[in-house]
Order: sequence, then C-alpha cells, then structure tokens
Amino acid sequence: MSLNLIKLCVGCDSVEDLEEWIAFRLDERRRAGEPVEQYHTTRMMPTRGAEIIDGGSLYWVVKGNVQCRQLITEIRPFTDDEGIGRCHLILDPEVVRTDWQPRRAFQGWRYLKPADAPLDLGKGKAGLIEMPPKLRRELADLGLL
Repeated sequence: MSLNLIKLCVGCDSVEDLEEWIAFRLDERRRAGEPVEQYHTTRMMPTRGAEIIDGGSLYWVVKGNVQCRQLITEIRPFTDDEGIGRCHLILDPEVVRTDWQPRRAFQGWRYLKPADAPLDLGKGKAGLIEMPPKLRRELADLGLL
C-alpha cells in the first residue's frame, strides 16, 4: 500500500495559484534547456521512500485546508552548495483536486496514511471546481465545505 506526504503550500492563496506557479516553473525550465519536470525541494529525506513512490501523493494544504494533491514519481536525494543533505520530490505536474479537509499549520511535511487522506473530488462534487475560489473559501470558513 502506498504512503502519502502532506505539506503546507506556502505562498499560494488557491489551487489556481499553485497551478499557475507550476506552469511558470515548467516553462522557465523549458526555456533554460533543463529537464522539464516539477519538483519540490525538502530538507528531510523520507525514510519510507519506497512506500511513497509506489503510488503516493503530496497533499497540499492551501489556506488551512487540504485542497489538492500531486503524484510523487521519484525521490532524489542530493547535497546542496552548503553541504546540507536535501531531496527533490519529483511530482507529476497534474494537480488533482480533493475534498477539502481542515488542517492546522505545521512545519515540514508529515506522512499521511491513505485512510486519512481526503478523497479526490468525485462527480457529485465536481461543481466545486467551477465555484470561484473566494466563494469556496467563504463556504469553507463557515464549515460548509
């Protein structure tokens, strides 16, 4: 069974912001002649990496709610210019929206068991994607999402 990670999406006010940032970074890498892949750099190397790359995802907490996820395809450890060990979480650039799940702020990333992960938005909730982000936020703040 795969294992997931969960992390705060710092600097993004919405899933749309995240998608725009991903598109910008991929285009930037393409223009620079670098491999066109999306990754997130983290300081800690997951010790359970084999379970994560076996179908696990990185769930993003945006403004206090898990709202989306990206499939983790690879974990690449490296040492930065200062000699500190880090890793790149190589992510599928497709952002999959999920049911909203409230989360308090935390540092770094955490493991997230599949049983605790929010479900992908199903056909019954597909209308949420069409809803303006501000309205989704207001409904979530009222506890209606």
